Amino acid sequence: MLILTKEEMSQFFTMNEAIQADKDALEIYSKGGANVPLRTNLDIQKQGGQSLYMPAYAQGEFESLGVKVVSVYPNNIEKGLPSVPATMIVLNPETGIVDALLDGTYLTQVRTGAVQGAATDILANKDATIGALIGTGGQAIKQLEAMLAVRPLKEVRIFDVDRSRAEEFAIAMKKELKEYGSSFIAVASSDEAVKDADIITSVTTSKVPTFSASAVKQGAHVNGVGAYTPEMCEIPAELIVKADKIIFDTMAGVLAEAGDFIQPLENNLVTRKEYHGELGQVILGEVEGRKSANDITIFKTVGSAVLDVVTAQKIVMKARSLGIGTEINL
Repeated sequence: MLILTKEEMSQFFTMNEAIQADKDALEIYSKGGANVPLRTNLDIQKQGGQSLYMPAYAQGEFESLGVKVVSVYPNNIEKGLPSVPATMIVLNPETGIVDALLDGTYLTQVRTGAVQGAATDILANKDATIGALIGTGGQAIKQLEAMLAVRPLKEVRIFDVDRSRAEEFAIAMKKELKEYGSSFIAVASSDEAVKDADIITSVTTSKVPTFSASAVKQGAHVNGVGAYTPEMCEIPAELIVKADKIIFDTMAGVLAEAGDFIQPLENNLVTRKEYHGELGQVILGEVEGRKSANDITIFKTVGSAVLDVVTAQKIVMKARSLGIGTEINL
């Protein structure tokens, strides 16, 4: 069994490889080649925690099987431990035997950034030069890296409700992502970030819109990444009504979990037909993507275990080919 740490995975698995893995995963999903049961949530009331189990199986060239275990233990912070620890368990699809253990927190950051990068690559205008990132939490670095991996952005405006945090993030990114040659600018308001931006990514758990629909220009591509409960609404409803194309990672997941897209339906602002399909269907040519340079396109992701298993399988295959990681026998 192979053990892979965050440090090891970050050495050899690139964002472009992760983006391709997520494209493959969503194509398999939309073709009906994946089995993704509902997440099992186990309350541990005595400890004030919750343990979540996310299994999936994907067929095809990169046959993948596994389960990600994510725990939410807020009291861990007092113990100096991660409050949301995660581990990815990769199984051999031929034998059902556990084949690898991966740092699940890092895997989640990579595959979540990568699915936004996949959508941006497919839906954003090719000549995009200005980006906007709203939110500088734990997912933000990989979200920014994914935007830069698919478009040569000259400038990315960064906004956070905590201005000092946005400034610290912008300074840190100048070193962390210097190979892209982009300028990272902390701004005072989200609308300042969004104005004239070609690509906008919001990665927050806000229950109110994080920017104004009126500040979004024609031709922009918008990614909604952070909202994952029916109460969360980071994308403004006015923009959802105005958008020319709305694409999800999985239709079932977004319509069950993402408040910013559930509430406009419930309030009769849009119809189900105005949610055009899944990114995997666009990849398969079953659903049309952007039609013109002036279209406003929106992509929404809430994540899926199929992204975890396919990305993890590709990481394990490459690690073994390079001789990276620690093999153990139980």
